[in-house]
Amino acid sequence: MTPSEPNAEPRLTSLAHGGGCGCKIAPALLQDILRGMPQAAPFANLMVGTETSDDAAVWRLNDEQALVATTDFFMPVVDDPFHFGQIAATNALSDVYAMGGTPIFALAIVGMPVNVLSTRTIGRILQGGAEACRAAGVPVAGGHSIDSVEPIYGLVALGLVHPDQVLTNKGAKPGDVLLLTKGLGVGVLSAAFKQERLDKDGYRTLKDSTTRLNSLGARLPGRPGVHAVTDVTGFGLAGHALEMARGANATVEITAEPPMLAGVRDLLGAGVRTGASGRNWASYGDEVDLPDGLEPWRRDLLTDPQTSGGLLIAVAGPEASALQAFARTEGFDTFVVGRVVEGPPRVRVVA
Repeated sequence: MTPSEPNAEPRLTSLAHGGGCGCKIAPALLQDILRGMPQAAPFANLMVGTETSDDAAVWRLNDEQALVATTDFFMPVVDDPFHFGQIAATNALSDVYAMGGTPIFALAIVGMPVNVLSTRTIGRILQGGAEACRAAGVPVAGGHSIDSVEPIYGLVALGLVHPDQVLTNKGAKPGDVLLLTKGLGVGVLSAAFKQERLDKDGYRTLKDSTTRLNSLGARLPGRPGVHAVTDVTGFGLAGHALEMARGANATVEITAEPPMLAGVRDLLGAGVRTGASGRNWASYGDEVDLPDGLEPWRRDLLTDPQTSGGLLIAVAGPEASALQAFARTEGFDTFVVGRVVEGPPRVRVVA
């Protein structure tokens, strides 16, 4: 553990009664909720809305600019208030990058139990969020705060992209290779932290991964062969691959051996899991084909919810190596985790 607050302060994660995992509402439940919403009249300038469960909304401003708008917030995943703010802000900014956008500014979303947490602790959360935005080159230009039962922090993040270069989760094509920019296992590390089973090295791995900006996304528009992008977050790799499969109306194959963050394999072997991993599988598992004899922990890894996870990029096979080389020049490692093939919109896990 790496607490930075006095012992008198309660653990932030102990105040997150909902689990503090930053997980999204299960896909099936979310679809039911959205189906119940009244259908809005068509807007000619709305380029991306709710239709494909994409990472952000996109509104055409003019022939040269489109506005990318998103919001994301959650309860604490760590106890250090500064780190919590960094992680939540980095996670919110990721959705702008996933659309190929460049962030321009952010607004803070703040809900805090002001009778429980000191103003210093709350201030450190906001400072952490501002630091993540500073690293992205944008200001926190305002926001809104309320007194809430448990701590909640996040951002409204806004960015710009050329209307002809918007990246979505629906453009993948058969023959594409899938690249991932971060290892999996954030949910496992977070669960181990809450169970007080995460050592200092594990905590450092958790923090370093979740505070790494997905700024590569802003460099992807116009790159040869890039067809679709999304960021892997609360639904896990399998869930976000399924969204990509639906958007492409094709089958997405993903490897049963994706990259893992350091220490995750040992924790999985020791039985560390998140409840959200099982809920994810219950929600979309009937659309995922597993190979015979797959070890249960591997399925749990594929459904493990990622807070501020990596970008999942669908790129034409012949261009994949060049894109990986380009990513390295930008300081990002990429890992081949699958491919898109002809077939129904499903996910197939391959050994």
